[in-house]
Amino acid sequence: MKITCTVNGESRTAHGVWEGESLLYVLRERFGLYGSKNACEQGECGSCSVYLDGTLVCACLVLGGQADGQSVVTVEGLDGAKVQQAFVEAGAVQCGFCTPGLVVATHDLLHRVPRPTEAQVREALAGNVCRCTGYQKIIDAVNLAVG
Repeated sequence: MKITCTVNGESRTAHGVWEGESLLYVLRERFGLYGSKNACEQGECGSCSVYLDGTLVCACLVLGGQADGQSVVTVEGLDGAKVQQAFVEAGAVQCGFCTPGLVVATHDLLHRVPRPTEAQVREALAGNVCRCTGYQKIIDAVNLAVG
């Protein structure tokens, strides 16, 4: 199967996509975008978070074919420098595996709720697992990004 989608503002086409292939696999292995991580393949960890037509999704749960004709934005395509810098300044990165998903989820939260409460931050990031930092530094990073 052939799919064509707009990825980070650029038209991309993948040939020979298997019907059961995830969007995450297409992004990483066919398009060479390695920012979204493959950890659980069950939508439990959030490390593969991307936007699909403006909606935050776990790319491991979306079939590649579902992205045909759609717009996909990955961590590489975000205007997320402010969020990324806040994560660094707050010490919310250690191994870095969960960081791309957390950055995308934080970007989504701040787009929807520019000044979130701590409860809103915790709820928005509840689908993201970090095994290194604990979560306080991540919450601190979101607060730094808010300004």
